[in-house]
Amino acid sequence: MLLLGIDIGTSSVKVSVVDAATQKVVASAQCPDEEAPIIAVEPGWAEQSPGSWWDYTQKAIIRCNQTGSYNPADIAAIGIAYQMHGLVLVDKEQNVLRNSIIWCDSRAVEIGDKAFEAIGQDQCLQHLLNSPGNFTASKLAWVKANEPEIYAKIDKAMLPGDFIAMMFTGEATTSVSALSEGVFYDFQTHTLSKDVMGYYGFDEKLIPEVKDVFSSHGILKTGIAQKLGLKPGTPVTYKAGDQPNNALSLNVLNPGEVAATAGTSGVIYGVSDQLAYDDQSRVNTFAHVNYTPQQARLGVLLCINGVGSMYRWLQQVFSASESYVQMNAKAMEAPAGSEGLRVLPFGNGAERMLNNKIIGAHFHNIDLNIHTQAHTIRAVQEGIAFAFRYGLDIMRGNGMTPSIIRAGKNNLFLSELFTQTFVDITGTTVELYKNDGSVGAALGAGIGAGIFKSPQQAFEHMHAIQIVEPLGRQLEAAYQDWRELLERQLTN
Repeated sequence: MLLLGIDIGTSSVKVSVVDAATQKVVASAQCPDEEAPIIAVEPGWAEQSPGSWWDYTQKAIIRCNQTGSYNPADIAAIGIAYQMHGLVLVDKEQNVLRNSIIWCDSRAVEIGDKAFEAIGQDQCLQHLLNSPGNFTASKLAWVKANEPEIYAKIDKAMLPGDFIAMMFTGEATTSVSALSEGVFYDFQTHTLSKDVMGYYGFDEKLIPEVKDVFSSHGILKTGIAQKLGLKPGTPVTYKAGDQPNNALSLNVLNPGEVAATAGTSGVIYGVSDQLAYDDQSRVNTFAHVNYTPQQARLGVLLCINGVGSMYRWLQQVFSASESYVQMNAKAMEAPAGSEGLRVLPFGNGAERMLNNKIIGAHFHNIDLNIHTQAHTIRAVQEGIAFAFRYGLDIMRGNGMTPSIIRAGKNNLFLSELFTQTFVDITGTTVELYKNDGSVGAALGAGIGAGIFKSPQQAFEHMHAIQIVEPLGRQLEAAYQDWRELLERQLTN
């Protein structure tokens, strides 16, 4: 029995077909071949076309089918992971009304800040576990205020994964996990937030039908099935944001377990059973994939926007002829601490852990007689690791104190230098796994379809491929120097 997993990322859409019995990947593909563009009409804006996501999804599925390594008719369930916090708007005919305002768009920061004050900070934090901030609800409020002709046509406001599931099935559904990441959900009343919906003047009809994360979100339409070579009636049985899904893919489901990723953005995501929140909403709390009102499972999320995006920029500007593997090797030529070169990797919009400030990316202390390309690459990797430490210290102040962090051996964790720097500066052991968002989505589909008797069964073959232990705190002085530079920028 096979499972199809889809990961709607910012850079590309990845698709994997997984054998449910062995949990091994039978085939995988991604689209586009180059990184998908982010549309920035104004400074601080970030949009993508939902139609492009759907096009990429179909092409990636067809590429998998063309491997000939499986019978597409044997796919029993579909799971979807997606970039969090994006806003997709459709009319009654399910036509997209505008580009998606995606996770790193900063235009709604002021709107969310005003809502935080108007609703009341204590009320927001106790009921939403977050400030309305720059999340999906505030993005929708921006459309209402600035594009009233589009707002008037909205039938449903959705997250990116809700949209892709709708394209497969014709049904618009969402989940408590999705509503919480959009800051539409009240954790005290277990309902749509009357505070948010009332303050912004939203009609509840805009919200799709709410279903469990692990449940049927509709079945594959005949026309779509025929086009993609799949079996009509195949159910979509799982939808989750990319970070909860990354945690699922690493079997991070219970209180105290922690996952990390260093892709386009950088995230540390820990599971808690407490309705906890950061007083300044610098780290955020959402319903995890296995959350229920009876058994709270909350995902405490630290997000750094400029991680893989910072490294990609570095490659494009300084190392265009080199691969990431070559860059990682070159970084090893420079000494620890990069001989005083410091990088603040915050050039991808408003940073939540910096109180939604936009400070930009910075290079400090460049010495034209000392610093080489190797220093620059190493300083970027160290700056990203320092940003993780800064955020993890905030999480520790809120009671999340991991001794082990699980991560997939991909993206920046492919760099031995970055991984060891991350481990040393956080003082936390990292267990590396062969994991993938699309594979996690496929396993989630198996859980939702009841193919696995329990989540534990879905991960019975999962084992760490590498364990990286701290070697010391030789970078502590460099980190403190970096932190002083950051705090100087925050007070400017």
